[in-house]
Amino acid sequence: MSDATRNIQLQVIWSRLIAAVEEQARSLIRAGFSTSTREAGDVSAGVFNRTGEMIAQAVTGTPGHINSMARSVRHFLDEYPIDTMQEGDAYITNDPWKATGHLTDLSVVTPIFRNGRAVALFACTTHVVDIGGNGPSPESRDVYGEGLFIPIMKIVDRGEMNEHLLKIVRANVKEPIQVEGDIFALVACNDIGGARLQKIMDEYALDDIEAVGNQILERSKQAMMEAIARLPRGTWRNHMRIDGYEAPIDLHAAVTVDEMGVHIDLAGTSPASRYGINCPMCYTEAYAAFGVKCLVAPSLPNNAATLGCITITAPEDCIANASFPRPVVARSTIGMFLPDLVFGCFEQAIDDVVPAESTGTLWNIRLGVQPSGQDRGFMVTTFHSGGAGARPRLDGLSATPFPSGIRNVPVEVTEAITSLVIWKKEFREDSGGAGTYRGGLGQTMVIGNRADAPLTFYARYERVENAPKGRQGGQPGAKGRLSLGSGSARVKSKGIQTIPEKDTIIIEMPGGGGYGSPLARDPEAVAKDVMLGYVTVEGAREQYKVAFDVSGRLDRDATARLRAAG
Repeated sequence: MSDATRNIQLQVIWSRLIAAVEEQARSLIRAGFSTSTREAGDVSAGVFNRTGEMIAQAVTGTPGHINSMARSVRHFLDEYPIDTMQEGDAYITNDPWKATGHLTDLSVVTPIFRNGRAVALFACTTHVVDIGGNGPSPESRDVYGEGLFIPIMKIVDRGEMNEHLLKIVRANVKEPIQVEGDIFALVACNDIGGARLQKIMDEYALDDIEAVGNQILERSKQAMMEAIARLPRGTWRNHMRIDGYEAPIDLHAAVTVDEMGVHIDLAGTSPASRYGINCPMCYTEAYAAFGVKCLVAPSLPNNAATLGCITITAPEDCIANASFPRPVVARSTIGMFLPDLVFGCFEQAIDDVVPAESTGTLWNIRLGVQPSGQDRGFMVTTFHSGGAGARPRLDGLSATPFPSGIRNVPVEVTEAITSLVIWKKEFREDSGGAGTYRGGLGQTMVIGNRADAPLTFYARYERVENAPKGRQGGQPGAKGRLSLGSGSARVKSKGIQTIPEKDTIIIEMPGGGGYGSPLARDPEAVAKDVMLGYVTVEGAREQYKVAFDVSGRLDRDATARLRAAG
């Protein structure tokens, strides 16, 4: 076989592997029971070699899951060496420090056998609707209060499900059918990925995937290092302040680019919190590396080799490197801000690439009704987001979750499976930061309960005190805001709270920062924003110096005078 033919064959096999793990992820979503799996797609899927290096990952999924899962399979192999595994086995954990950062994520690893020998591992993760304990509230003071902790153990033993573990899970969660259903979906999707791998190996007469995997990883590393070599050499620093729980949190980063790759040092970052907003290092690595890859090599495949060119360090037991047994349920509070933190470093090194700051962490809505008598109550998480930051040549995306990439959950789904009613869900006017390119809009939601019962509201929101910043003269996005429809009490941004019967919760999500001077925005673009309801007439005049006549049409002469006056 010629070198050219061999290269073509490698590319075809590589593409087939990516298709296999994509089908694996899609199967998980189709089979999943909870809204976080089947509606939001809060999952990850990938194929690994015998030593636990990720060869390929599914496009479907979130960076926090994918990039932390990329490192987690080695923990499984430390506990169960691959040569001790047997055909039909599968392993599970939700250990926050060895998987994806908090107990609500379940990860499953399955060995794939060929001719009696394990040749690969398929792994997947999903966010389950509940894992017991204090649920999604960050008010626990240690991980023990946050729910059921499952160490790395067998969920399937030679084809037989571990019914003892399933009984323990069912006894500890408010939504046993959904959680157990998601566990079965995790196991099944790995089996589907393994079946597709077997078909690929049959077609190309492969006894194992070691040679193919090694070539994929070698070429990925070479391409990643070539992309890094095009960057200027040096060290750049950035600081971001976010709301925090008991006190504001300072995130610090120093990004160094040299011949070894990209290194991120989080020295100076605030110490760990007493509450569950701490972030284990695995999740910090996941999102910090994602921030680098977005800017440096967005088109390259994501695998162990490309991720290996990025290293991250953080002080021991700081809020971005929380030690066991710190509470970590809301670790996304920290992790999802890390791409913007890294972007602020790169903005000093490369021009016209880095977007403005986004809402960052998701504005998910977590509501429940407490059990009463024979009624188990319910717990539901619906995924929603504020606006993304404006880009150097484009407006920011509205109500779009960056960096997680997770899908919003349709309100009809939430209403169908609970007694909740969503009275309003709409873009929030004037929430996108003003700029030559406008920040993405947040959204406003009003939610109540059809049943005669108070709602338990699990709040863990950011950007209520510290708005997303604009770049290059762009203005910050609007801050988030929470209130009751009755106005009878203050709603805190974090913690367990009660929404009284017949009352509603009003959730106004932040907007993304703007990019460039607002006075450089085309008045026609501002007029279109006003027509679409993105910007009010008052906001256009105040933020963009764009005026309208009494009929609501763009007044060019008045606009020119306003802008000339500054």
